[in-house]
Amino acid sequence: MKVRFAGLKDLEWCIREDSDVDPEVLRWKVEHQEIIIAEVDGQPVGYLRLEYLWSQVPYIGLIWVLPGYRRRGIGRAMLRFLEEFLRSKGHRVLYSSSQANEPEPQAWHRHVGFQECGFIAGINEGGVGEVFFHKSLTNQS
Repeated sequence: MKVRFAGLKDLEWCIREDSDVDPEVLRWKVEHQEIIIAEVDGQPVGYLRLEYLWSQVPYIGLIWVLPGYRRRGIGRAMLRFLEEFLRSKGHRVLYSSSQANEPEPQAWHRHVGFQECGFIAGINEGGVGEVFFHKSLTNQS
């Protein structure tokens, strides 16, 4: 497995896999090291989109692994890659979230060291809320 920032050669795959985001936004994110890809045998199998709240606070906008590759440490490897990058830029905390009706992603966040820190009711389609998490980047867990 290899984890790296996406390059322009990955843009078509990113657009296909993250179709809720405008392709020009994805291009910008690729060019500014805000998309991370995990590969197995040269094929992308994991995806992480980084956002910055208020243009300053790092937030995982999306992280996922193709179903056939889950539970192999790929998500954790992408998270570690991101954490190292953010630490090198002086960031001290990382945020993420999961829909309130998604217990498995919430369990993953807790398993990899995130702590619940908030909730926004009704923000998603169908009135589903969002659970927010934060993780300290100052301790190397």
